[in-house]
Amino acid sequence: MATSGKVDDSSPTRAARLRCPALAGSVLDLRKLLTERFPHAPAAAATQLVTGLAFLDEAIGGGLPKGAITELISPEVSAGSASLIHALLETAQRDCYFLALIDGRDSFDPQPLGNACLGHLLWMRCTKALEAIKAADLLLRDGNFPLVIVDLVLNPREELRKIPQTNWYRLQR
Repeated sequence: MATSGKVDDSSPTRAARLRCPALAGSVLDLRKLLTERFPHAPAAAATQLVTGLAFLDEAIGGGLPKGAITELISPEVSAGSASLIHALLETAQRDCYFLALIDGRDSFDPQPLGNACLGHLLWMRCTKALEAIKAADLLLRDGNFPLVIVDLVLNPREELRKIPQTNWYRLQR
């Protein structure tokens, strides 16, 4: 190595730069080289789970957001939530993914669904809302289900109000 501050032209790094012009170039040259060799970047992971229900996907901007809590409520108790759960389960079967249903009052009726649909379902049967929230926390931390449904529509409001705020907070992370 020279002591005068000059770069030694015989160094191994200098030789490598001469053999591989891309290393000697700028970041822009490297980007150009990568673009030429790998013209198509891999598709970005979807940020939404398309439900397959046109009216719902349109209303919420293309699908349910992944990694987020979406609350669907009805002004009155009706069979609408059960119909929605059935439709989401049929979509899960069609698109080959699994979903989890946490049933807060053990009221889900799987009878109308075929065995093929039920093969894509993890059904957590709870009798209290706090049990359902704890189950949701575990399943959301696991991360293996693109859709976790917590059905608390039949749980009394007083029961929901008694759930500690810390439990609700854990779900949003």
